[in-house]
Parts: sequence; C-alpha cells; structure tokens
Amino acid sequence: MEARMRLDREFRIGDIDRRLFGSFIEHLGRAVYGGIFEPGHPTAEGQGFRQDVLSFVRELGIPLVRYPGGNFVCSFNWEDSVGPVEKRPTRLDLAWRSVEPNLFGLNEFMAWTKAAGARAMMALNLGTRGVDAAANLVEYCNHPGGTFWSDLRKRHGLEAPHGIKLWCLGNEMDGSWQVGQKTAGEYGRLACETAKAMRRVDPSIELVACGSSFPAMPSFPDWEATVLGHCYEEADYLSLHAYYGNKADDLPEYLADSMGMGAFIESAAATCDFVKAKKRSPKTMMLSFDEWNVWFHTSAEDAHADPWERGPSLLEEAYTFEDALVVGCLAIELLKHADRVKIACLAQLVNVLAPISTVTGGTAWRQTIYWPFLHACAFSCGSSLDLRIDSPSYESRRYGAVPFLHAAAALDEEGGRLTVFAVNRAVEEGLGVDIGLAGFEGWRLVEVLEFAGFDPKAGNSAAAPDAVCPRSLPGGSLVEGGHLRVELAPLSWNVLRIAAPGS
Repeated sequence: MEARMRLDREFRIGDIDRRLFGSFIEHLGRAVYGGIFEPGHPTAEGQGFRQDVLSFVRELGIPLVRYPGGNFVCSFNWEDSVGPVEKRPTRLDLAWRSVEPNLFGLNEFMAWTKAAGARAMMALNLGTRGVDAAANLVEYCNHPGGTFWSDLRKRHGLEAPHGIKLWCLGNEMDGSWQVGQKTAGEYGRLACETAKAMRRVDPSIELVACGSSFPAMPSFPDWEATVLGHCYEEADYLSLHAYYGNKADDLPEYLADSMGMGAFIESAAATCDFVKAKKRSPKTMMLSFDEWNVWFHTSAEDAHADPWERGPSLLEEAYTFEDALVVGCLAIELLKHADRVKIACLAQLVNVLAPISTVTGGTAWRQTIYWPFLHACAFSCGSSLDLRIDSPSYESRRYGAVPFLHAAAALDEEGGRLTVFAVNRAVEEGLGVDIGLAGFEGWRLVEVLEFAGFDPKAGNSAAAPDAVCPRSLPGGSLVEGGHLRVELAPLSWNVLRIAAPGS
C-alpha cells in the first residue's frame, strides 16, 4: 500500500505545551503502596521511595503528576495526610473500598515529585468538602508564612512553600459512583466560589473545572455548558476523561478509537466556544485531558475485589503490543489538537493502569505502553504541524472510513529537529509513505524508532521484562527535492527523527 503525507514548517496547529504528556498517581490499589512508596524494599532510600521505579519515571521525563485522585479525592481529608506519620489517622477510602493508612501524604508526594523531576497537579475534594478546605490547602502549600496553615507547614519541617500552581476543582463530579455527586448547577456554583477563594490566597494559580466523566455520559455536553455558565471566567481549563478497550477483540476497530478521542476533544472545545460566545468573553477556554489510557482487561476481576484491604491489587492491566499501538494513536491525537489541549495525564503511572509495573518486594519493569508514551514525552517539543495525509483506509462500524496511516509531527525550531510520529494500522500490509517536507531541504533523517513485528497479544512481565520493545534503526536519508520516503511495517508505531543541517 502507498500513502502520502505533506507538511510545511509554516503551517502549524499550535504550540505544544510541555504538560501535554503528564501522568497521574492516585491512592488506588498499589499505585502508592508497593508502587512508588515501599519502605524496606531493597532499592528504597530513607523516605521509602522505590529507586527502581524512580529511574523509570525519570527516564520518561514526565513534566507533571496529578495527585491524589481521581475518585479517591472526593472523600479525602487533606489534613489527614500531613504532620507526624505516627499521628495520622487510618481511614476507609470510600471510592475504592480500601483502607488508607496515610503513611504517604501530601508532603511525601511533593518530595517524590522533586526526586522524579516533575511538578504537581493537585486535585481538591469538592465531593464531601468545599471552599474552606480548598482555600486552607492552598494556604498550607503556597503561602510563605505568618498564618495558621502556612506556619503549620513550617512546623511540619517545610520552611519554603511548595508553590503548587495547577489545581483540579474536584473529579468526575457528575458520576453516580462519585462520593458527593453533584448536579451541573450545584457543581458549577461550588467550583466558581471555590476558585474565587483559592485565588484570593494565591492569584497565580491555574484551575481545572470538571467536565463530563467520559464522552458517553448522557449529560455530555450539557454538563459542560451548564458548569462553564457558572465558572467560565474563574476556570482556566476544562477537564476531559476517556478510556478505551478491546472487549470485542476486534483489532481494527480498537485501533480506530483515537478517532473517538478526536471527536470528543472537538465537541468539548465547541461547547467551550458556545459558552464563550454566550458570555461575550474574550477568553478561550483550554482543555486538560487529565485522564486517558487503555482500560478493559481487569474489569471483571476488579468488580469482585475484596473490600477494606490496604494496597489491594486493583486495575493492574497487563498491557499488550496492540494496547501500545492504541496508546500511540491516542498520543498522536493529542498532538493533533495541541491548539486546545494544553495538559494531559496518562492514567496512571505505576501498577494501576500503568506503563510501569512492580512486584511488591521485588522487581519493576516497563509495560508495552511505556514505549510510545516515552517517545511522545521525549520528542513532543515546539509546535504541532498541520499535516495533510492521503492514505488508503478501512471501514469501521463506529467511525466510518479510518486511514491506515495515522500521524502527527512536532517541530522544535530551537533544537533544529522535526519528529514525525506515525502508526500503520494495517494488520498485514506494509505502508510506503512519501513525505513532502516544505521548508526542510537538506535536513536529514537521523534515526527511526520502530515498534513492530510482535504478536498483538504479546506483552512484558517480571519474568520477561524486555520481550516487547522498540528498536532503533539508523537514518541517513536526506530530504532532497522536498521529499523523504519511508516504509512502515504492518501494525507499527514509528518515530522519524529528522535533524537540521549541522545539528
């Protein structure tokens, strides 16, 4: 099969926010206990952080981590998680029906993010709590001193404020599963008043209002329109959440799910723009896709998990090669909407729906989805380019014609590099691609990262941690006459690294 791709350095979708490929740690399952935090583990240091996990996280280079939930946050008292560990209460976590010992809390998380080289995206409890608790938390985290909550932080051994700049105003507040579920009107008013109080403590913070819990919610997009009707001027971003799966074991249909993500983003953006027009506002609402991933393998066993355990095994997906291809397709979709999606979080980071898995007391390894996520984190710099693709396609039940070639490109002018991310969705056929590159004469293809040639159901494990991994192929081809030709293997994720002369 043959396809054509055209890109021009002058035709840009928008700047790529560094926070587009963040991640997420929730007090859920073994994400914290046995994941990032395991005192007594052979690699753990004085604070109890697993260094084997930290090395993988640092390798990813994620810019931010959302915390502490997720559903967990909507019945969470933040005050339980600070101060001397021996004085912290053990609580029932109503979201996941687990026991929360509060051995790892807010200040430990901030120390961990520093060790990981990331920033915090802090979520607030707007389920069972509200304005007061939120404003107090901002004061504890961000105020320099001389007040009750900031001085309490100092008594806890932290003289300097944390300076957390990005905050989520609750989580999935329209969900019937949520502790403290709200109507759109109730939540919109609460989000507005909470935002106002928080900004009086620290005017420099950015705030994310809750959108619908997922695109198939009956309330979408009416929820967004009502919520933003109340808090449009107070919020900086609207959240989107979506998970994808292959329960029908239909690989071509599964690989088309990124088209659903794109439609979801565009519908949410259109709703934001409707509210903007209705309010006659000069402000354009940006989007935070702060939960996205593949999630379907463990649904049946998670539904029958025993309640009231500490650090139970929940949502521990064993990802396959086909899952990695879908994650790559979803990452491409985020880049294609970089003009509106400025923040996004792969949910989650360790053990729970995660690119990194561990054995408690034992080893850690990279799951298959680690690799496209790593490449997206590493090479999505500068501007997202507006590609024109002419590709053969196949028919999807849900999405109609689906191109075999799915691609995005990032141009880093300062670094003199162009990166093309491309997936060949064809199960059996290779794809020859003629790439037209206007404005890149003399640039050179320096490397191709190819993830291909594996059984779609193959995965990595503690026993075989490197069974399914990409390979690096040498480049060498010059962009001559404004063209470059590449061959994409069937069912493949590809990263084409193209460099300016002399770089």
